[in-house]
Amino acid sequence: MFPYTKLISDSILLRPYEFGEEDKLHFAIHSSLAELNPWMSWATEQYTKDIAKNFITVTRAEWSRGGLYSFAIIDSNTNELLGGCSLSHIHPIYKFCNLGYWVKTSHHGKGIAGVAAKLAARFAFEKLNIIRAEIVIAVGNQASKRVAEKIGAHYEGILLNRMTVREKIYDAYMFSLLPADFGLTAQL
Repeated sequence: MFPYTKLISDSILLRPYEFGEEDKLHFAIHSSLAELNPWMSWATEQYTKDIAKNFITVTRAEWSRGGLYSFAIIDSNTNELLGGCSLSHIHPIYKFCNLGYWVKTSHHGKGIAGVAAKLAARFAFEKLNIIRAEIVIAVGNQASKRVAEKIGAHYEGILLNRMTVREKIYDAYMFSLLPADFGLTAQL
């Protein structure tokens, strides 16, 4: 478990989702459904403000338990919610986690997902003693693949039948980030 924290770059802020932010989250998701829906099981027309509110409640509780670190991506200048980035499936013994990200369609192509992913990975390595962050991307999700490539994540191959999105099974690209990628030494 790590206390709620804020991670800051020149242009964005990562912080836990805040109570009362469900309208912003709902809007961000619904304004980007065309791009999110094929790759994210939760991104559907049925994603309501109540679901967003519950998501915020659950992710804050999981943060307190150390089981999930889910960050809102916020524009540092306007306070606009731009997307999300998370450290999930944290393995307490083998010290790896999954790193995921999404950004509103209106802000694609600005490097936001890459900055957020790098901030979250550094947090995982420095504060959670993670030794490997995995980025697992459905084959076909070229936007997420480009982000992983641009941030210098290590491409490790294609994993067969690695993920599902609703009723569809996907092979997945496996990328990873390591502490050494940030000039850090892995710690147990």
